[in-house]
Amino acid sequence: MKVLVPVKRVIDYNVKVRVKADGSGVDLANVKMSMNPFDEIAVEEAIRLKEAGTAEEVIVVSIGVKQAQETLRTGLAMGADRAILVTATDDVHNDIEPLTVAKILAKVIEEEEPGLVICGKQAIDNDLNATGQMLAALTGWAQATNANSLEIDGDHATVAREVDGGLQTIKVKLPAIVTTDLRLNEPRYASLPNIMKAKKKPLEEKTPEDYGVDAAPRLEVVKTSEPPERAAGEMVGSVDELVTKLKDKGVV
Repeated sequence: MKVLVPVKRVIDYNVKVRVKADGSGVDLANVKMSMNPFDEIAVEEAIRLKEAGTAEEVIVVSIGVKQAQETLRTGLAMGADRAILVTATDDVHNDIEPLTVAKILAKVIEEEEPGLVICGKQAIDNDLNATGQMLAALTGWAQATNANSLEIDGDHATVAREVDGGLQTIKVKLPAIVTTDLRLNEPRYASLPNIMKAKKKPLEEKTPEDYGVDAAPRLEVVKTSEPPERAAGEMVGSVDELVTKLKDKGVV
């Protein structure tokens, strides 16, 4: 069974994001970029399936700018077998929209015929949490989102999902789309020998036109701004004063 893992190049989660002075977007100049953390979890889970003998091949796919090659090489260094880069824009500030990503991935699935697609549940830059669900709709495959655990048994996958107030366990028929939550696993670090080996692993470059998909943006960012500063707290002298303020104002 092939396992397909989409990965996205995002601002490293340790970096403090800065908004451009003109409010046109986020400043990416000299900013460290890395693989989306949820996608790292997806890659790790796919590699574990291969190590267990459940999967035969792990393919990582990225859709975006040419610099995403670095992100794909990270996935290859972790243990993926080959990579596909779909260069959909030359502008690092142009975020490819989830529906476009899902349409391209659906075409990749037609070519590669994987038995399972594992995605991060969301990207930490836009937090949309939409691509996996859209991909399931386009392919007509079963989906299991927010996976806390994943077990493959024959032509079915059993997934424990994180839901409000607990876990929900479902069983879906393969092929399927699974999106990962934070507690699914702990991604491995790529060793230096594997980083060197990753440079020789195949990385195929494509364009949206190769798949017959129009990648032109449908959304326009009107304005980007910093979140408002948190209001200062107010000290109270007694429990009675606290209750009065909560009753009268609803806040302290």
